[in-house]
Amino acid sequence: MFKPISLSLICVSFAIISHAQFTVTGIVTDGTTQKPMQGASVFADNTTLGTTTDSDGRYQLWLPKGGYDLSVTFTGYTSESKRVSSNDNAHEYDFTMRPKEKEMEEVAVVSSSEVKDGWQKYGGFFMQEFIGNTPNAAACKILNPEILKFYFSKKRNRLKVLANEPILVENKALGYQIKYALDSFTHEYNTEVSLYTGNPLFKELIAESDSQYHQWQEARLHAYQGSMLHFMRSLFNQSLAQEGFEIQFLVKVNGTDSALKLKNVYAAMHYEKDDSTQTVEVYPNQNNVGIIYIKEKPSKLYLNTHPDEPGEFQFSMLTFKPDELIVIEQNGYYYDQNDITVSQYWAWSRLAESLPYDFSPQGY
Repeated sequence: MFKPISLSLICVSFAIISHAQFTVTGIVTDGTTQKPMQGASVFADNTTLGTTTDSDGRYQLWLPKGGYDLSVTFTGYTSESKRVSSNDNAHEYDFTMRPKEKEMEEVAVVSSSEVKDGWQKYGGFFMQEFIGNTPNAAACKILNPEILKFYFSKKRNRLKVLANEPILVENKALGYQIKYALDSFTHEYNTEVSLYTGNPLFKELIAESDSQYHQWQEARLHAYQGSMLHFMRSLFNQSLAQEGFEIQFLVKVNGTDSALKLKNVYAAMHYEKDDSTQTVEVYPNQNNVGIIYIKEKPSKLYLNTHPDEPGEFQFSMLTFKPDELIVIEQNGYYYDQNDITVSQYWAWSRLAESLPYDFSPQGY
């Protein structure tokens, strides 16, 4: 049985139309002193798009039309995020930052004492749960492991990992450095479930040669095909079948799990598009939605650890929160992301297979 994972793990990508942009602006202030904060990092999660605040605490950032989680980070402060959209009436978003040290101390007390040799004891396990065990994972490296603090609660049989500054992950397989502002990472040993949330910002690495550049391009395209946002884009554009996706509802019949094929996928998903806002609402008839990608087989590494999974296609599952719909924006961003849990193949992919939203598959 595969372990479910929080959706904030899952990074996706979309072809960006360069001329269709909107501008977000605002000011970042210190919640304690009420003074503007210079040098705060402001970025759209899961993109390469970011900036820093000036001496007056102000920022300005251009984004392709659609929706994003706009985040602000500053060393020693709790990261802050707001959902933004090109459909908003106004595009000015102010942020108030709160010191993080006291909060971390309180969490540490609750979690139990810090493990002194935490990286040596839990570093390998954290890498597997955070970065993954995919083919690309072997080419990933955490550049600043010393910032990670590990806490283990014997009473709760739970591991918690915190960091007071962003984790720097170098992915030599896809050609990115990921600056990941980790909110928290927890692993419940009783249920074998890992959950973590954070705000990732991507930066393209400089290729050492033309061959490495083209290798990265091919690897990115491979990671994109069949990914979460490839699916979201296909659902938004009503092109699931053309892109290689099939949807089934997973239901219980006489106490036995069964897959229900859909005659009309979009009707069963209660698909409704608003052309004025370029958004799509989806509300499936069943909570458990199976996603099949038929154009590519699962990785052999996945099948080695999940021998009961199908070998002819990639199978993932989305579990929708009861009585909740999701809204998909034109760039493939969807909300509320906490209303869906991902399991099976997409959950296995993790950070090593992640791409920024502004990745474009066109022309590859």
